Amino acid sequence: MFGLKKKTSANSNIFGLQQNQHANWRLPGQANKTLEDLIGEDTRQENIGGRRFLGLTIAPGRFQAAGIIGLCVFFLLFARAAHLQILQGDYYQDLSVNNRIRTTTIVPNRGKITDRHGVSLAENVPSFVLNMTIADLPKDKPERDSVIAKIVDLAGLQPADVDLLITQYAKTSNEPVSVKKGISYETAMRLAIETADLPGFTLETDRLRLYNSSASSLSHILGYVGKISPEELTEFADQSYRLVDEIGKTGLERSAEEYLRGRPGKYEVEVDALGRELSVIAREEPVPGANLILSLDVNLQRMIEEELYGIFNQTQTSRASVVVMDPQSGGLRALVSLPSFDSNSFATGIDSETYQNLLANPDKPLFSRSISGEYPSGSIFKPFVAYAALAEGIITEKTSFLSTGGIAIGPWFFPDWRAGGHGITDVRKALADSVNTFFYIVGGGYQNVTGLGVKRITDYARTFGFGAITGIILPSEADGFLPSKEWKEEVKGERWYVGDTYNLSIGQGDLLVTPLQMAAAMAVIANGGHKVAPRLIEAVDGQVDARDLLRVVASDEEFDPYLIKVVQEGMRRGVTLGSSRYLSLLDMNVAGKTGTAQNIGDRPTHAWWVGFGPYEDPEIVVVILIEEGGEGSEVAVPLAYKIFDWWDNNR
Repeated sequence: MFGLKKKTSANSNIFGLQQNQHANWRLPGQANKTLEDLIGEDTRQENIGGRRFLGLTIAPGRFQAAGIIGLCVFFLLFARAAHLQILQGDYYQDLSVNNRIRTTTIVPNRGKITDRHGVSLAENVPSFVLNMTIADLPKDKPERDSVIAKIVDLAGLQPADVDLLITQYAKTSNEPVSVKKGISYETAMRLAIETADLPGFTLETDRLRLYNSSASSLSHILGYVGKISPEELTEFADQSYRLVDEIGKTGLERSAEEYLRGRPGKYEVEVDALGRELSVIAREEPVPGANLILSLDVNLQRMIEEELYGIFNQTQTSRASVVVMDPQSGGLRALVSLPSFDSNSFATGIDSETYQNLLANPDKPLFSRSISGEYPSGSIFKPFVAYAALAEGIITEKTSFLSTGGIAIGPWFFPDWRAGGHGITDVRKALADSVNTFFYIVGGGYQNVTGLGVKRITDYARTFGFGAITGIILPSEADGFLPSKEWKEEVKGERWYVGDTYNLSIGQGDLLVTPLQMAAAMAVIANGGHKVAPRLIEAVDGQVDARDLLRVVASDEEFDPYLIKVVQEGMRRGVTLGSSRYLSLLDMNVAGKTGTAQNIGDRPTHAWWVGFGPYEDPEIVVVILIEEGGEGSEVAVPLAYKIFDWWDNNR
């Protein structure tokens, strides 16, 4: 094979060489050297048979070194195998099983929400969702990019969005992540056909939350569901939420999430290398969420909303709140806050531009004025000051003061709204005609009359529920504000003056209330002295135990029913003789009080009206606030008429 020129005999040994047999062999190009010269003297080896062979001599030490190295390599391989199989065997076995067997959550049907007559307010409709399981994507980057590019094109996605999901959820790669929700039937069929063999992506049936859009103000009550955030996953880590799950974000959807969600089920499936389901191993059925029946009447809610839009068209305002409540049970019949938003736009995935427009809107449509708005009350606070003065013995029902147009304290003058005054005024007339002078005197004192003072006014206000949340199930309820001497000295660095008490006595100054607080307080007047908590949920239907949702906040406050009756009579005169006279045209007898609350700076006043009816056996309390609407008698009273008239004909 080397091109040797020496011939061998037919019977010679082709492997063995005789003594000096190779001495004169020559290699091509090496004419002056023998093969032995090239190989070296140490190639001549004699075996026991006296034969010589061609080869290199390996010293005995080299054999030993090679043996030691071989043993070391063997030992290392053995040790690694032992580590993997013995010490980490369970881990890798679990990993193998997890790659082959997957546990999938069965999402329960979310509970429905209806009004008191069964009209659907929130329900589930069939839909489709495209999910991605990162662990099932191709490991080869070019192949992965090709799969993602095809999905992006078919589903109308942005590549950067998919890449972001892969980065965000890399640590939970075995869990599916929603890539696109709310997919139409036509798009779903196309995706199902064209992505059947694309690893990492699955098209699944889904349920889309659909909200009643007949009254946009329902959105503040119902809220909406949305994709769970990483922070929420951490917060509710013990409740089996997944990356693809939706959770209540605001409103009832948020506060009743535990009951509306139900209890998830699960099933274990065996999957192939592409993550496709091969067989179901085990299954646990889910428990559907509880259905909530609210105390609301959606038709009343819609009617009020339509009337408010009519007011907006005639005035410079576009913000309002209306609360209609049953004074006996606390059930809310309407809870309107405008402007509002569409819950459906959030449930289907609101785009960034629309969301930013909502945030930038100066009228704050995402803000629920009925439960979170805090406003000076104006004269609608007077019935509660009247009760406090009667209860503390500052006055009796027959006590009268002369109103001549206001009270002067040093250089300061505190006016009546009527320049010439109201003449001789008792408590009923003071409420009917909203006489400031009367409340200045009973609140802050004057001449020989010792008034209630700031502490007693605020103490009684607290018994009616001001200065604290009502405890309604909705999130983000504000507690209003009751000022005090200590607060003013600490925050403003000023002492408390009698003029501050005068302002507080007529619902001005630093006093702040919410429309819902006012409704709860007025319910005490309407029902004869019983404190009730506003509530939205009238009944619960479902397998989930939701009795906590029906729990009524107990109250041990006691009110004198006779003194309450005196206040009722004063408010009734407000309709028959006072600033709410337009309501006397109703077929139903009602009682009420107007209010015009001063605003910040030179901005227009807030228009208020509060009252109840029927007067003889009240069924509803009504609270109306038109922000910067002007006079309560001009703007709020006509709306009150519409509400009572509707109730009289539709209840």
